[in-house]
Amino acid sequence: MIQYREVKAWEKAHQITMHVYRVTARFPKEERYSLTDQIRRASVSIPSNISEGCGRNTDPQLMRFFEISKGSASELDYQLFLAKELGYLPTEDYDQLTAAITEVQKMLAVFIKKVRERAIP
Repeated sequence: MIQYREVKAWEKAHQITMHVYRVTARFPKEERYSLTDQIRRASVSIPSNISEGCGRNTDPQLMRFFEISKGSASELDYQLFLAKELGYLPTEDYDQLTAAITEVQKMLAVFIKKVRERAIP
């Protein structure tokens, strides 16, 4: 079993979530239960699924949760783009967050590939 806090992708995803919470606190109040909530849920899902995958006992389960995490990262990427287009998210924050999301997605892809190769004799 892998300790999730030792996984660099988890650490980066956690930092994304912290950044997301800070920037969405400035979103319009009318977005609190729609876009703000969706963005926060997607950001939390990334490190949460990494954590859950690390707590599983088999490689297929680990890969499944890492794939879900990658999907949540893609979802977050679009939601942040929408927030930027609506004028809720400053370009600087958008650029920082999307760069970090891309980095996490790449890290997860490499990790999944390594686990898949390990599983195939």
